[in-house]
Amino acid sequence: MLRKFFPQDKNYVLEEAQLSLEKPLLSYLVDFVKIQYLLQHNPLGVVDETVQRIQHHQSDDTSKLHEFYIVLAGIFRFRYYSDNQLTFIFSGEEPFVRYQQEWESEFKKWVKTLCRHKNFLMGVLELTVFFPQEAEARFIGERLAVIATGFFEVKIHPQKGIQKKSA
Repeated sequence: MLRKFFPQDKNYVLEEAQLSLEKPLLSYLVDFVKIQYLLQHNPLGVVDETVQRIQHHQSDDTSKLHEFYIVLAGIFRFRYYSDNQLTFIFSGEEPFVRYQQEWESEFKKWVKTLCRHKNFLMGVLELTVFFPQEAEARFIGERLAVIATGFFEVKIHPQKGIQKKSA
């Protein structure tokens, strides 16, 4: 099923580039969040049960972050390509590769900024390290989407898609 976040969201090459990077970028997100949590909330390096679980976490299961990733990908397309105008690339590189590079770079910047918020750190850790019940995981996933939409000053309307928040 194709999901459009705004009426002119027809840049399928960009969307495919974003989807192709989902697994490595979500792994990056989880690893970065674990490090940031330990740096921000355990600066003395005290090892307790929670810290041990974070440090020894090895799972590659990022499926509970999928919806959050899709929301961020849509916000990226909305912010940078909402007019759906593809640019000519005169360097000879493939648009798919170019979009992958742009998306990866921006995603990592966003992760670094979002990690300044304790609720974001806790949400990602709860979905990946501490594995909540399914109903609770959905609630936490929605909380992450709310954090993202608030951070980027957009709202996601069920029928109209992504829109700028009015002042």
